[in-house]
Amino acid sequence: MRRLIHQIVSIRFRPFLVLVMLASLLIVLSGCMYPGDQGQANTRSYRESVDRVQRALDQFQADTGILPIITACPETPRYEKYRINMIQLHDKGYMEEIPNSAFEQGGNVYFLVLNEEIDPTVKVMDLLTVQKVNDVQRLVDSYRSKHDGGLPVQDGPEAYPGLSVVDLKLAGAQNYKVSSVFSGQEQPFLINDAGNVYLDYAFDIMQVIDTSKLDPEADQVEDLRTFLTDHSYYVPVKSLPYIWQNGAPVAVANGV
Repeated sequence: MRRLIHQIVSIRFRPFLVLVMLASLLIVLSGCMYPGDQGQANTRSYRESVDRVQRALDQFQADTGILPIITACPETPRYEKYRINMIQLHDKGYMEEIPNSAFEQGGNVYFLVLNEEIDPTVKVMDLLTVQKVNDVQRLVDSYRSKHDGGLPVQDGPEAYPGLSVVDLKLAGAQNYKVSSVFSGQEQPFLINDAGNVYLDYAFDIMQVIDTSKLDPEADQVEDLRTFLTDHSYYVPVKSLPYIWQNGAPVAVANGV
């Protein structure tokens, strides 16, 4: 706890990160544990489905030497890239039924593969989150076209270098708030100078670091988003890489 308070003091010159750290402190003081009540419920609900898909994927790879994934464009973001071909797994007899939560069954998630070359691991991508970010992107693009390229950002300092917080009211997107699949907390929308919209996962990253007693400096993690995927079935969709700087997660504007 003292370490978290020290981090808050040490980044006093960065108002946005101070708010993130204070929010994390309040969660810890209230007795909540990562990934929060909503996150724990989601973890329980997806455990059986992810385990089934993982077994099917492992057996498919063992039999064929390849992964049952849908080809994606090279520029597809990391946490959206390797979508599992659920129809192929089912039709070839590796799964008796496709999980009801899967998009292929009318559900709200895609099943993806991470660590595809070394240790293929099944994860879940929340499509409701993706849709809301896409909706905000559309409204931001509309705002830009009507304001000579101007961006609907909140007043004040940048959230991170090269990244600002979207002013949802200004963009006409106040009805598109997103609750994190990891913590259940509302997530800010970030926007870079090119007008691309992302979600901010700093709170979620800080929470798992603090409650799991992780040490980013000692672990020398290049991208802190791996902490989220290591402790959840979800992927941080529509995100940017995060580095550890001055005792807090910092989003990298030019990352992928």
